[in-house]
Amino acid sequence: MNRMDNTQTADKYIDSHPFFVEPFHVDFTGKIFLGVLGNHLLNAAGNHSQKRGWGIGALNETQHTWVLSRLCIEMQEMPRQYEHCDVKTWVESVMKLFTNRNFSIHRSDGTVLGYARSVWAMIDLETRKPCDLLTLYDGDILRYIVPEEKNICPIEGHGRFRFNDPQFVRAIDTYYSDVDINGHINSIKYIEHILNLFPRENFEERQLSRFEIAYKAESYLGDKLSFYTQVIDDNETDVEVRKFGDSTGQKEEVVCQAKVYFK
Repeated sequence: MNRMDNTQTADKYIDSHPFFVEPFHVDFTGKIFLGVLGNHLLNAAGNHSQKRGWGIGALNETQHTWVLSRLCIEMQEMPRQYEHCDVKTWVESVMKLFTNRNFSIHRSDGTVLGYARSVWAMIDLETRKPCDLLTLYDGDILRYIVPEEKNICPIEGHGRFRFNDPQFVRAIDTYYSDVDINGHINSIKYIEHILNLFPRENFEERQLSRFEIAYKAESYLGDKLSFYTQVIDDNETDVEVRKFGDSTGQKEEVVCQAKVYFK
C-alpha cells in the first residue's frame, strides 16, 4: 500500500526544513538553545513523515504513534542569533521494532554546523506496545530508506551507559508546560532540565559539542524527577533521570539517561 499523500517532494528520501534563529531562542552567549534546535529536528522529522503518509495525524486514525527512543546531536558550531539555517533529514534504516533517522544542520550558505542521529519506535496507542514496522501497512516505510550514497552522517552512533555510583544533584516537580500532546513529559524538556545542571561557565568558556539521550520510560504531569550525575572525564558527564517511587515503597524508575560533552 502506498501511503504517499498528494504533497510534492523534491526528493523522495531527503527533506529540508528551514528555520530562523530568533533572539528569544538563544542563550546568553547568542547561540541557539539545544532544546530549540532539538525541536527543529523533531519538526523536520514530523514534516518528512507527514509528506510520505507516516505523520502523527494519519497514524492516530489507526491508533498508532511515533515514540522517540534515542537522540544524539553533535555540533561543530551552534547556530547563532539571526542566522538562517536548515535541517535535512532522512530515514537511514528500518528494523522490526525501530527505525533510524539521521539529520544534518546547515547555514543557509550550505556550511555544515552538525549532525544528529535518532531512533524511533511505533507504538499501539491502546496497548502502548511496539509495532512491527516491517509488516505495518504492508511494509510501506521500506520504500523511503535512503540509498547508501546519500546517507552522509559521519558522527558516531549512540554509546552505552554504565552508571556505577552516580551522585544525586537535585529533584524537581513537573508541571503543565512540561507535558506534550501524548500526555507525558516532552522529550525536549528532559534535555532542558539536564543542561540546567551545569554551571554558567561551561557555556561561556566551553562549547556544548555532543549530547546523547536514551528514553527508558514515560513520566507524567505531577511526577517528581530526580537527577544523578557521573563525571567520566573533563569533557564528558553522564546523567541519569529517575522518577520517584510511590507511597507503596516502589523504587525509583529510570526515565532517561544522557551523555553531555563539552569541549
